[in-house]
Amino acid sequence: MTSVFRADFLADAEPPAQDQPISGVDALPAGAALLVVKRGPNAGSRFLLDRVSTSAGRHPDSDIFLDDVTVSRRHAEFRRDSGEFVVVDVGSLNGTYVNREPVDTAVLANGDEVQIGKFRLVFLTGPQEPGTE
Repeated sequence: MTSVFRADFLADAEPPAQDQPISGVDALPAGAALLVVKRGPNAGSRFLLDRVSTSAGRHPDSDIFLDDVTVSRRHAEFRRDSGEFVVVDVGSLNGTYVNREPVDTAVLANGDEVQIGKFRLVFLTGPQEPGTE
């Protein structure tokens, strides 16, 4: 099951010490990644990528549920393979974009922006699993 974290809950938390990361990426499990909604109806939401495959789309059964008509029911998948994350468009109507370029499949790097419909999500990686560097 993919977890959703709301950024507004962080407002009640104590501010981090100067030597602590603000984004929380360092606290991710080894080999996991995070998608943060930068633009769209769910701005600020965070989606944990900690499985081999995570689906994104407008269908309520999607791991990442993006409820907007610009998103196909089955829009894209985020797949983890050999320590890398790949986004794959699974036949969406409006396409999937990485850093504003249309893609069918793309290997993601830390800080990449993935666009699915009107949602823009920033891809952030956590620590690597041992032996995958």
